[in-house]
Amino acid sequence: MTNRADPIKLKMPSDKKRIAVIPGDGIGREVIAEALRVLERVETTHEVALEMVEFDWGADKFLTEGVSLPAGALEMLTSEFDAILAGAFGDPRVPSNQHAEDILLGMRRGLDLYINLRPVRLLHARLTPLRDRKTEDINFVVFRENTEGAYCGAGGFLKKGTADEVATQEELNTRRGVERIIVAAFEYARANGRKRVTMADKSNVQRFGGDLWQRAFKEVAADYSEIEANHQYVDAMAMFMVLDPAQYDVIVSNNLFGDILTDLGAAIQGGLGLAASGNIHPGRVSLFEPVHGSAPALAGQGIANPVGAILTSAMMLEYLGHKQASEAIQKAVSEAISHNETTHDLGGSLSTEQAGAAIRDRLV
Repeated sequence: MTNRADPIKLKMPSDKKRIAVIPGDGIGREVIAEALRVLERVETTHEVALEMVEFDWGADKFLTEGVSLPAGALEMLTSEFDAILAGAFGDPRVPSNQHAEDILLGMRRGLDLYINLRPVRLLHARLTPLRDRKTEDINFVVFRENTEGAYCGAGGFLKKGTADEVATQEELNTRRGVERIIVAAFEYARANGRKRVTMADKSNVQRFGGDLWQRAFKEVAADYSEIEANHQYVDAMAMFMVLDPAQYDVIVSNNLFGDILTDLGAAIQGGLGLAASGNIHPGRVSLFEPVHGSAPALAGQGIANPVGAILTSAMMLEYLGHKQASEAIQKAVSEAISHNETTHDLGGSLSTEQAGAAIRDRLV
């Protein structure tokens, strides 16, 4: 069941997994509502014990109270919750998107969620823009380093606003950060029967950071002799992901390249409306969110695709140890899509709520 509570003063339950729910802005609220209904359904069908606690963090709170991520929020999430399910953030009333950055990057960095895990799986052949592809041709996962790289915020301006302006944007790679994301990729491959891990970089140009990634990859791969380890430059990978996506099993890359590759992956699986993601630190409270934006122009029309949010909730359940329930949700989504019980963006005629209901009806 979903309830609301003070974001700081919460009591720990004895036997339930506690989920902090942050619907966010725009269509985030609509798709997360459908994900919550699916979760409530598996509580019955698969005897999953959950307590969902909703927080109003988003543009409205930021505009009315000047608060994005409340003081003490990270400590509260760490000590009192098992996972976080978030919608999308972004509102034209906040042109700087400051609240979104504070909330999302604040949680990713503050909770040290160093793995951005993005599955890329084709659920039906009609969804991909690639010609003559079968569902088994597009089925891989991307491990994107999530806390450093080009998104670390290092840089600045010299003579800003003049004809001589200089802007620097620096990329930060640490041995610890690089090694742990590579280890995570190989560990996932080993645990899930994946046969190949491919690293994407641009080490022929970015020689220093690339050198660190290359050395760490080779050293880690040596501990996983049963798994094939190979390397591609990121521009080549972008090409091969379109020409021959079946070659990929597990991909690992830095923050920037992983961001770009995963959106390409979403496109070949059928669009951002299908894309799920997890921001994970194994063994700790982790954040799960669909990757599409808040799409404020679409909000309130009942046309947003809830599949990405629902598949994200399935990822969260697997992380929490409820693999059967997770697989049941994925199967229900696939069946609904195969029967064209989808929103308009996937070729169907259903509303957001109707598409969510079609998936719930298949959970038995």
